[in-house]
Amino acid sequence: MTEPRQLDPYASPKTFYGAELRRLREAAGLTQSQLGERAFCSGTYVGQFETAVRRPQPDTSKLFDEILGTGEHLQRLCRLARENKYPDYFADAAELEQMATTISEYAPMLVPGLLQVETYTRAITRAALPLASEEEVEKLVRARMDRQYLLNQSTAPQLWAVLHETVLRVPMGGPTVMHEQLIHIAQLAHSHRIMVQVLPFTAAAHALLNGMASLMTFRDAPPVVYTESAGTGQLIDEPVMVERSQKSYDLVRAASLPPMASLDLIESVAEEYTTSCAPHMT
Repeated sequence: MTEPRQLDPYASPKTFYGAELRRLREAAGLTQSQLGERAFCSGTYVGQFETAVRRPQPDTSKLFDEILGTGEHLQRLCRLARENKYPDYFADAAELEQMATTISEYAPMLVPGLLQVETYTRAITRAALPLASEEEVEKLVRARMDRQYLLNQSTAPQLWAVLHETVLRVPMGGPTVMHEQLIHIAQLAHSHRIMVQVLPFTAAAHALLNGMASLMTFRDAPPVVYTESAGTGQLIDEPVMVERSQKSYDLVRAASLPPMASLDLIESVAEEYTTSCAPHMT
């Protein structure tokens, strides 16, 4: 179980939800474990909601309401608590990033968000939303930049990124932006803050052809995998699917260039961006 801690119920919708869930659970005479058993989850999971560690989930809130006889009270609070600066399909994954002990990313086309420089983020956001206002674009850019504080924490997760060679070769934002972006990735790797590999074009078919994947493991919770395509994303926690994704990731990592050779390629392509409009495909 998650030990109770003092929270200001009025600090945010998420803390209010947690305080209400605890109040209602205790009024029903249930422990966290007992409520979790009835809601098909662990007592620790219930405790994470009560202490505002995790955002409330719609399906779980519906079960809580049914078990506690509270109508749609927790479901309504859940809707408020889930309002977020990130797109709804990504918000849960963004929250889990902060709790992860390891993050293993595969990027087929774009630099992973945690590794992006601001100019790169702005370029791809503008490309994806050509009719958006400057204010909307800057809001999205700032949200992504804010995520990166994670890498500067003493409790930062171990981050392993496999980048398809396409990520290096397609000049998102132009040569200057790409040079800055690739040098940033190289610097993170040289400072031992991340591990990075490149999956070369010569690898041809591979196990993660369907798109990006981010696998996260935790100290006291089961692993999850997040997948994303244009305008949508999915957080998967079903054990069989997570295990399958992990095996696919291991195969892709094995097919990639070794870390030092990957760094050499990243730095070489970065240099090409300073001498030509775009590097040649290999």
